[in-house]
Amino acid sequence: MTAAQTPGIRKIVYYQEETFLENGQEPAVPAVRAAAAAVLANPWTGSGPSADLASGSESVAPQLARVLSDRLIEGLGGAERIEAFGKAAIVGTAGEIEHGAALIHTPYFGNLVREFLEGSSILCFADDRAEAGQPLVIPMWHKTAAATRSHYQTITTRIGDGPRADEIVIAAAASTGPRPHPRIGDRSTDPTVTSAILEGANA
Repeated sequence: MTAAQTPGIRKIVYYQEETFLENGQEPAVPAVRAAAAAVLANPWTGSGPSADLASGSESVAPQLARVLSDRLIEGLGGAERIEAFGKAAIVGTAGEIEHGAALIHTPYFGNLVREFLEGSSILCFADDRAEAGQPLVIPMWHKTAAATRSHYQTITTRIGDGPRADEIVIAAAASTGPRPHPRIGDRSTDPTVTSAILEGANA
Protein backbone atom coordinates (compact mmCIF):
# COMPACT_ATOMS: atom_id res chain seq x y z
CA MET A 1 0.00 0.00 0.00
CA THR A 2 1.32 3.44 -0.94
CA ALA A 3 0.92 6.62 1.09
CA ALA A 4 -1.59 7.87 -1.49
CA GLN A 5 -3.73 4.78 -0.82
CA THR A 6 -3.62 5.19 2.96
CA PRO A 7 -6.72 7.04 4.19
CA GLY A 8 -6.15 10.24 6.13
CA ILE A 9 -2.49 10.85 5.21
CA ARG A 10 -1.95 14.42 4.02
CA LYS A 11 1.78 14.14 3.38
CA ILE A 12 4.89 12.06 3.95
CA VAL A 13 8.17 13.71 4.91
CA TYR A 14 11.45 11.84 4.53
CA TYR A 15 14.67 13.18 6.05
CA GLN A 16 18.14 11.64 5.77
CA GLU A 17 21.61 12.60 6.94
CA GLU A 18 25.12 11.19 6.74
CA THR A 19 28.06 12.39 8.85
CA PHE A 20 31.37 12.48 6.99
CA LEU A 21 33.45 14.14 9.71
CA GLU A 22 32.99 14.16 13.48
CA ASN A 23 35.48 16.19 15.52
CA GLY A 24 37.61 16.52 12.39
CA GLN A 25 37.86 12.80 11.66
CA GLU A 26 35.93 10.39 9.47
CA PRO A 27 33.92 7.85 11.48
CA ALA A 28 35.34 4.33 11.39
CA VAL A 29 31.84 3.09 10.56
CA PRO A 30 30.04 5.78 8.53
CA ALA A 31 26.30 5.62 9.13
CA VAL A 32 23.24 7.03 7.41
CA ARG A 33 20.32 8.04 9.61
CA ALA A 34 16.81 8.69 8.36
CA ALA A 35 13.29 9.49 9.52
CA ALA A 36 10.02 8.95 7.68
CA ALA A 37 7.00 10.80 9.03
CA ALA A 38 3.35 10.76 8.06
CA VAL A 39 1.02 13.69 8.67
CA LEU A 40 -2.52 12.41 9.01
CA ALA A 41 -5.93 13.45 10.22
CA ASN A 42 -6.48 12.54 13.85
CA PRO A 43 -9.23 9.89 13.67
CA TRP A 44 -10.36 10.71 17.23
CA THR A 45 -10.60 14.52 17.03
CA GLY A 46 -13.69 15.67 18.90
CA SER A 47 -14.11 12.46 20.88
CA GLY A 48 -14.01 12.44 24.65
CA PRO A 49 -11.46 10.84 26.97
CA SER A 50 -13.65 7.75 27.36
CA ALA A 51 -13.72 7.02 23.61
CA ASP A 52 -12.53 3.57 22.59
CA LEU A 53 -9.32 3.83 20.54
CA ALA A 54 -8.91 0.16 19.67
CA SER A 55 -10.71 -0.01 16.34
CA GLY A 56 -8.95 3.06 14.97
CA SER A 57 -5.60 1.74 16.09
CA GLU A 58 -6.18 -1.63 14.46
CA SER A 59 -7.22 -0.10 11.14
CA VAL A 60 -4.78 2.82 10.83
CA ALA A 61 -1.56 1.77 12.61
CA PRO A 62 -0.69 -1.21 10.34
CA GLN A 63 -0.97 0.98 7.26
CA LEU A 64 1.35 3.55 8.80
CA ALA A 65 3.82 0.85 9.79
CA ARG A 66 3.95 -0.44 6.22
CA VAL A 67 4.27 2.95 4.53
CA LEU A 68 6.91 4.35 6.88
CA SER A 69 8.96 1.15 6.95
CA ASP A 70 8.94 1.00 3.16
CA ARG A 71 10.30 4.56 2.97
CA LEU A 72 13.13 3.73 5.37
CA ILE A 73 13.99 0.49 3.61
CA GLU A 74 14.04 2.21 0.23
CA GLY A 75 16.06 5.19 1.46
CA LEU A 76 18.64 3.20 3.42
CA GLY A 77 19.19 0.45 0.86
CA GLY A 78 17.34 -2.48 2.40
CA ALA A 79 16.26 -3.77 5.79
CA GLU A 80 19.50 -5.75 6.09
CA ARG A 81 21.49 -2.47 6.16
CA ILE A 82 19.48 -1.06 9.06
CA GLU A 83 21.04 -1.53 12.50
CA ALA A 84 19.02 0.81 14.77
CA PHE A 85 15.43 2.01 14.89
CA GLY A 86 12.89 4.07 16.82
CA LYS A 87 9.43 5.63 16.64
CA ALA A 88 7.66 8.83 17.65
CA ALA A 89 4.39 10.78 17.54
CA ILE A 90 3.31 14.40 17.83
CA VAL A 91 -0.38 15.04 18.41
CA GLY A 92 -1.93 18.34 17.34
CA THR A 93 -3.31 20.64 19.99
CA ALA A 94 -6.93 19.47 19.58
CA GLY A 95 -5.97 15.88 20.37
CA GLU A 96 -4.83 13.83 23.34
CA ILE A 97 -1.37 12.37 23.91
CA GLU A 98 -3.23 9.05 24.08
CA HIS A 99 -4.20 9.43 20.42
CA GLY A 100 -0.55 9.29 19.42
CA ALA A 101 0.01 6.40 21.80
CA ALA A 102 -2.83 4.49 20.16
CA LEU A 103 -0.97 4.63 16.86
CA ILE A 104 2.58 3.81 17.96
CA HIS A 105 2.39 1.93 21.29
CA THR A 106 0.37 -1.09 20.19
CA PRO A 107 1.37 -4.27 18.34
CA TYR A 108 -0.39 -2.93 15.25
CA PHE A 109 2.48 -0.51 14.71
CA GLY A 110 5.51 -1.56 16.75
CA ASN A 111 5.39 -5.27 15.98
CA LEU A 112 5.05 -4.59 12.27
CA VAL A 113 7.83 -2.00 12.05
CA ARG A 114 10.07 -4.44 13.93
CA GLU A 115 9.14 -7.22 11.49
CA PHE A 116 9.56 -5.11 8.35
CA LEU A 117 12.96 -3.75 9.50
CA GLU A 118 14.06 -7.24 10.60
CA GLY A 119 14.59 -6.39 14.24
CA SER A 120 13.80 -8.02 17.57
CA SER A 121 14.29 -5.21 20.11
CA ILE A 122 11.44 -3.14 21.50
CA LEU A 123 11.43 0.18 19.66
CA CYS A 124 12.42 3.14 21.82
CA PHE A 125 10.09 6.11 21.42
CA ALA A 126 9.11 9.72 22.00
CA ASP A 127 5.70 11.35 22.03
CA ASP A 128 4.42 14.90 22.48
CA ARG A 129 1.57 17.31 21.78
CA ALA A 130 2.50 20.49 19.95
CA GLU A 131 1.64 23.02 17.30
CA ALA A 132 2.80 22.77 13.70
CA GLY A 133 6.54 23.05 13.15
CA GLN A 134 7.63 21.52 16.44
CA PRO A 135 10.91 19.59 16.01
CA LEU A 136 10.53 15.88 16.56
CA VAL A 137 13.53 14.21 18.20
CA ILE A 138 13.35 10.45 17.63
CA PRO A 139 15.53 8.16 19.76
CA MET A 140 16.99 4.95 18.36
CA TRP A 141 18.85 1.92 19.60
CA HIS A 142 20.12 -1.34 18.12
CA LYS A 143 17.35 -3.30 16.43
CA THR A 144 18.47 -6.69 17.78
CA ALA A 145 20.67 -5.82 20.78
CA ALA A 146 19.16 -2.97 22.76
CA ALA A 147 22.04 -3.00 25.28
CA THR A 148 24.52 -2.05 22.56
CA ARG A 149 25.29 1.47 23.71
CA SER A 150 27.13 2.46 20.51
CA HIS A 151 23.80 2.62 18.70
CA TYR A 152 22.04 4.95 21.18
CA GLN A 153 21.38 7.96 18.96
CA THR A 154 18.70 10.37 17.81
CA ILE A 155 17.55 12.05 14.64
CA THR A 156 15.60 15.30 14.51
CA THR A 157 12.99 16.04 11.87
CA ARG A 158 10.51 18.89 11.53
CA ILE A 159 7.36 19.44 9.49
CA GLY A 160 6.66 23.12 8.97
CA ASP A 161 2.88 22.82 8.57
CA GLY A 162 2.15 19.85 10.76
CA PRO A 163 0.63 18.67 12.87
CA ARG A 164 -2.31 20.99 12.52
CA ALA A 165 -4.62 21.03 15.54
CA ASP A 166 -6.66 18.10 14.23
CA GLU A 167 -3.69 16.06 12.95
CA ILE A 168 -1.06 13.63 14.20
CA VAL A 169 2.51 13.15 12.99
CA ILE A 170 3.69 9.55 13.21
CA ALA A 171 7.33 8.81 12.50
CA ALA A 172 9.72 5.88 12.26
CA ALA A 173 13.48 6.29 12.22
CA ALA A 174 16.44 4.08 11.40
CA SER A 175 20.22 4.15 11.14
CA THR A 176 22.69 1.97 9.26
CA GLY A 177 25.29 2.12 12.02
CA PRO A 178 26.45 3.52 15.36
CA ARG A 179 27.21 7.05 16.51
CA PRO A 180 30.48 8.46 15.17
CA HIS A 181 33.48 7.31 17.26
CA PRO A 182 31.55 5.31 19.93
CA ARG A 183 33.77 4.54 22.92
CA ILE A 184 31.78 4.51 26.16
CA GLY A 185 31.47 0.76 26.58
CA ASP A 186 28.48 -1.49 26.52
CA ARG A 187 25.73 -2.23 29.05
CA SER A 188 26.35 -5.97 28.83
CA THR A 189 29.97 -5.60 29.96
CA ASP A 190 29.63 -2.68 32.41
CA PRO A 191 31.04 -3.09 35.93
CA THR A 192 28.63 -3.09 38.83
CA VAL A 193 28.18 0.49 40.01
CA THR A 194 26.24 1.55 43.11
CA SER A 195 26.39 4.62 45.34
CA ALA A 196 27.91 2.50 48.13
CA ILE A 197 30.69 1.27 45.84
CA LEU A 198 31.43 4.80 44.73
CA GLU A 199 31.48 6.11 48.29
CA GLY A 200 33.92 3.37 49.24
CA ALA A 201 36.12 4.13 46.24
CA ASN A 202 36.32 7.79 47.24
CA ALA A 203 37.01 7.15 50.93
